[in-house]
This record gives sequence, C-alpha cells and structure tokens, in this order.
Amino acid sequence: MTEVQTAPVPRRNLELLLLVLALCVGGAAFFLVGSTTEGVDNTDFYVQMSIMAVLALSVHVLLRIFAKYADPVILPITVALNSLGLAMIHRIDLAKGTSQSARQLLWTAIAIVIAAAVLWAVKDHRILRRFTYIALLASIVLLLLPLIPHLGVTINGARIWIRIGAFSLQPGEIAKITLSIFFAGYLSSNRDLILLAGHKFGPLQLPRLRDMAPMVIAWLLSIGVLVVQRDLGSAILFFGLFIVMVYVATARISWVLIGLLMVVAGGFVAGLTMSHVTRRLDVWLNAFDPAIYQAAGGSMQIVEGLFGMADGGLFGTGLGAGSPYRVPLANSDMIIASFGEEIGLIGLTAIVLLYMLLVSRGLRAALGSRDSFGKLLAAGLSFTLGLQCVVIIGGVTRLIPLTGLATPFMAAGGSSLLANWIIIALLLLISHNSRRPKSGVSGPTDEIATPSKAPTTSTKVVKSK
Repeated sequence: MTEVQTAPVPRRNLELLLLVLALCVGGAAFFLVGSTTEGVDNTDFYVQMSIMAVLALSVHVLLRIFAKYADPVILPITVALNSLGLAMIHRIDLAKGTSQSARQLLWTAIAIVIAAAVLWAVKDHRILRRFTYIALLASIVLLLLPLIPHLGVTINGARIWIRIGAFSLQPGEIAKITLSIFFAGYLSSNRDLILLAGHKFGPLQLPRLRDMAPMVIAWLLSIGVLVVQRDLGSAILFFGLFIVMVYVATARISWVLIGLLMVVAGGFVAGLTMSHVTRRLDVWLNAFDPAIYQAAGGSMQIVEGLFGMADGGLFGTGLGAGSPYRVPLANSDMIIASFGEEIGLIGLTAIVLLYMLLVSRGLRAALGSRDSFGKLLAAGLSFTLGLQCVVIIGGVTRLIPLTGLATPFMAAGGSSLLANWIIIALLLLISHNSRRPKSGVSGPTDEIATPSKAPTTSTKVVKSK
C-alpha cells in the first residue's frame, strides 16, 4: 500500500459562508429584541450589526492573508456567540434604560482589533515558546496588580479588578493565557523528566520533588487568589488548567489523582475556615431558604434565574417578550438564565452545542499540531473555554455553587471578552500551522502522548502493483 499526500485546502470560502450565517443569527436576534419591545426605536440594530459585520469580515480577510489554512468553523461560532450576547445585553438595556450594550460593543471592537494584531504579529505560535518564564512572571504580576493600593478595587466582595480612568479591568483574565503559555512551554521542555524520573508508590508514578515545582506554583497561585482576592472561580480555573495540561502531556492518571486530592483537601479547609466559601456553599445548598433568599448577596439571583428558565419552558417566551431583567446581573453572571427564559430549553441547548463545537475544534487543532508546545497550548486554551462554560452553566442551574466566572463571549464584561478573543486568535494560528503544507525548515516536532494523531492533510490510499 502506498500513501499519497494531497495538498490541504484553505477552506476560507466555507468560513465566509458560515460567517454570513452567524451574522444573520445575531442580526435576527437584534431585530426580534427591538420588534417585540413596544415604544422603542430600534435604530441600534443597524448600527451594532453593521459594526459587528465590519469587524468580523476584517478578521476573515486577515485570515485569508496570514492564516489561510486555519480552522474555518472557529471564527463563525465565536461571532455568533458574541452577537447573541450583544443582542441579549441590548434587550436588558431596553428594559432598564441603561446603555451597557454600547459599552460591550466598544469592548468587542477593542478585543477583535487586538486579536487581529495577535494574528498579524505572531504568525507562528512556536515563537511563544521562547517566552515560557516571562509568561510565568507576567502571570504573577497580573494576579498581584489588584492588590496595589489605589489601583485595585473591590467589586461584589472580590478584589480582582483594577481601575484605570473610566475603565475597570480584570488582570486575571489575561493571566489565564500567560499561564497556559508557561505550562505548555515548561511541559513540552520537561516532559521526559516528569514522565520517567521519580519513584513508584504503589500504582502511582510520582515525579521528583524538583520536577513538581510547576505544580506547587499552580497550587500557590490558586490558593493565593482564593484567599487574598476572594475569587473562587479563578482558583478553580487556574489549578484545573494545569492538571489537565499535565495529563495531556504525560497521559499519567497519577497526576489527575494528585490534583483531585489537593482540590478536595483545599476545598475542605476553605469550607471550614473561609467565610465567603462557606457562604457560597450555604447559598447553593439552601437557596430556597427565605432567610438566605432575602439576605444581601444571598440566593435571590439563583432562585429568580431558575424560575425564569422554568417560565421559558421548551421554546421560551420569545426574545424581548420575557422578563429576565428582574434577575440581578441578568446581563453578566446570569445571562444564561436570561437566554433560558426567552429562547427556552431548545435555544439554550443550541448555545451549549455551539460551545461544545468550539471547544472540540480547539482540541482538534491540538491533536493536529506537529509540535508538543502547540498541542499543549491548544489543549489548555480549549479547556479554559470549556471549563468556564461548565462552571458558569452549572452554577446558574444550581448543579454546583455559583462562581464569578463569565460566560465566554456573551456576558457583559470587557476583560473576559478581550482574553477570550485572544484565545481564539491563538487557536486559529495553531490550527493554521497544523494544516498548512510542510515547507522549509520546521520547528520542533517532538510528540507527546495522545490517543491518536489527527491527520494534518487529506490522504487517499492507492494500491501498489
């Protein structure tokens, strides 16, 4: 049997078609919001969707120039989610007389421009491997910024924000990217030491103490964020990110077990000694208790969100026809509940499927990457998006305690939107480099343990005579 390689197809025309469809979905949502709200001038519909279309098509053109082999599905899904989020925030604005959607549109423009700059400046993700330890230093600085007097501010009980003029930023959102770069760089360079050196303890293969330094750093960062900044969501995200990346690098279940034990131990101690963690657990377990419901910072938003989704039923009340604005933080922390009320279980399932498809395309880019750094970075960034969705949707539906993580691309908030668009830019670059034809001198192609290696080009098999 002889394997014949054929040149990969850029598939940018498919991306353009899907991008137009995504913009139509967002435009339809904007139109329905305005048409079902009485006494409202819906001129914002034309302005916001025109700006969104120009931004999205500009990124598409940039991909045709600098990353023509990038995954054709990632950008359209992101634009669809971002547009739907803008439409729902606009819907809440119409009910409350606020202007959060204009601010969110500004952040969307800033985020897309910066993502485009990443596509233009980086071009090859392997360049980032040179900045492994700089990324770690940047992560530490970003996490410590909110603790600086007169710069950091406390919002909703968490000191995770900094204020610069009229803007409030959450540096920890950018830290999840720099931490992913550090973990990917360290693990791709030291995988053999972690995998082979060490001692066996029963069925577990334990690494040497000095090889556990990144684990200790991740643990200290997570606990530091939890204790000092009172941010449970970021603590879960940072530590979970490292555990998953170590597992992807080594395929050793022992690391996952060690990580789970540390999470359980840390969570148990936090639940006994930290008042804000104990309060989160009380709100989760006793949400319908009148005393907890009526207390400041109690369970009202969770309970009202659940009732709103129940009112939406299978098909929803219709965009603009419900009353999601009654739920506190309906355009940010509880935006999933807002969608559940107005587009119902079917519409909410479609949104969840979009997130699943986005994460799966990121993981596909990881499997197809020719270098271990790219595999780990794409896997880590995809997991970051996926874990955010699981934690926030689980919190809104009361499967787990509600944390402060934002729904990617949909919830109001500029820091999260900016960080997630940068993640999308990096995933597009990795998918481009994994599919483009091999030419010239290539970078490191050291492999890591994966169940199977995804094909990087289309192939066909011809029988040899």
